[in-house]
Amino acid sequence: MAQRGTEQEKLHCSICLDLLKDPVTIPCGHSFCMNCVRSYWEEQDQKKICSCPQCRQTFQPSPALMKNTMLADLVEELKKTGLQAAPADHCYAGPEDVACDFCTGRKLKAVKSCLQCLVSYCEQHLRPHYDSPAFEKHKLVDPSKKLQENICTRHSEVMKIFCRTDQQCICYLCSMDEHKGHDTVSVASEMTEKKKELEVSRQKIQQRIQDREKDMKLLQQEVEAVNGSADKAVRDSEKILTDMKQQIRSRQKTEVTHISKLQEKVEQEIADLKRKDADLEQLLHLGDQTQFLNNYTLLPRLSEASDSLSINTRSQSHTEGATAAVSEVRDKLQAILSDVWSKTSLTEAGVDILLPQSEPKTRSEFLQYSRQLTLDPNTAHDCLSCKSSRAHHNHYGVCHRPGFPQHPDRFISWSQVLCREHLSGRCYWEVEWSGCEVFVAVAYKDISREGRESVFGNNVKSWALQCFSDSFEFRHNNIRTSISGPPSSTIGVYLDHHAGILSFYSISDTMTLLHRVQTTFTQPLCPGLGLFYNRAYAGMWGDMED
Repeated sequence: MAQRGTEQEKLHCSICLDLLKDPVTIPCGHSFCMNCVRSYWEEQDQKKICSCPQCRQTFQPSPALMKNTMLADLVEELKKTGLQAAPADHCYAGPEDVACDFCTGRKLKAVKSCLQCLVSYCEQHLRPHYDSPAFEKHKLVDPSKKLQENICTRHSEVMKIFCRTDQQCICYLCSMDEHKGHDTVSVASEMTEKKKELEVSRQKIQQRIQDREKDMKLLQQEVEAVNGSADKAVRDSEKILTDMKQQIRSRQKTEVTHISKLQEKVEQEIADLKRKDADLEQLLHLGDQTQFLNNYTLLPRLSEASDSLSINTRSQSHTEGATAAVSEVRDKLQAILSDVWSKTSLTEAGVDILLPQSEPKTRSEFLQYSRQLTLDPNTAHDCLSCKSSRAHHNHYGVCHRPGFPQHPDRFISWSQVLCREHLSGRCYWEVEWSGCEVFVAVAYKDISREGRESVFGNNVKSWALQCFSDSFEFRHNNIRTSISGPPSSTIGVYLDHHAGILSFYSISDTMTLLHRVQTTFTQPLCPGLGLFYNRAYAGMWGDMED
């Protein structure tokens, strides 16, 4: 099929691109339609110098045109085979294609553009550039509609020089005129250099794509890990709740059965007592003295009663038991969730590189990250009392009051308390305080509960802002830093756990940054408060629900 197509092309006129009609062969050996070559020569100048439309060989005078009978017979034979006499439609230039500048009538698609001729050629009209030595130095490129952009608008010369000083293409006349003395190279050399730069840039981009694809895989693994851990946490919590429900129902059934039996015995005793009371009432109303006295002698036997049942109500103890069980379940669930999120939280580096986020600037922006916070009474020192007002802003107060039962999480040496929440994302909360000294802090859950090392800020596991009536002091790892800032009864705390950012703000009509920490947090953080003098008060709240 390829050979038949090649033979068919040889029988086409390179001027009209149709099958030869009345074919003639001129002295250079190329063949054309008689009318096509005649019209072509008529359009040339009047010097009687004719040239071949294909190889540009000149003839003077114009040669006589004689029909080539052999070609004519081949054309007729070709027509009989039923082959297409014209190129397929897809060979013609459409609105988006570069058309051949040499074609007359319906133009074919250009396959190359010549930077020397500034003309685009179809395959047929491009042949002289390959066949004739006269076109050896012509530069062929992919078809372009912007060939005129290669021409200097001032000198109408092809721009073959690149001026590195002015970063533009120029012609050789420009290089001798306004660009004289500039750093110039050939357009080809500059393009080679720029292509090298592009290759380097492309390699960097491809490397970044590969890195980001790896990061995407890591993120997907994180998603799967989070989902898997969350599903496991839900299953564990559901199992704990189911077991707890079964225990409560079993205890309920046992207690109710025991009470029902006691009810039956009490009802029987009440019936016996009512019967004895009726006998006594009848004796009281007896008028016969002798009979009364005879019957009275039976009183000891009538008044004898079986041992009364000792009924001690324990409704309060039942309630306390259920409350303790629920509290135990809550602690177990909190431990499970803390373990899950601490294991599945994204690393600081991964999040900072892939998902960079700017720090909030205004109070309204900070409040978008507000969290509900609940003081954990199990951690509160004996002299602290934790209360929840359950107001709209979820305000939790702290004031001095002794009398808490012992708990392994309780602070022993210092008047401090932690929240139940374990924070590992971006969070914001505010603390309202009064008194002469209050600590606003965050700490790891496993902070020491006893000794001087348990004071917020006296260890590596806690960060604290110590608030005085007229000044502030930041404390961490037993290092104290004095802070200047406007006194305020409201302190804002912003935490970006992944980025390792902890900031304290003085809140009034505006927000003033008091101190900012940049570090790496290795565990979730619990907000905390410390009150070391009587009549000290502090409350922390969040403005948004989870």
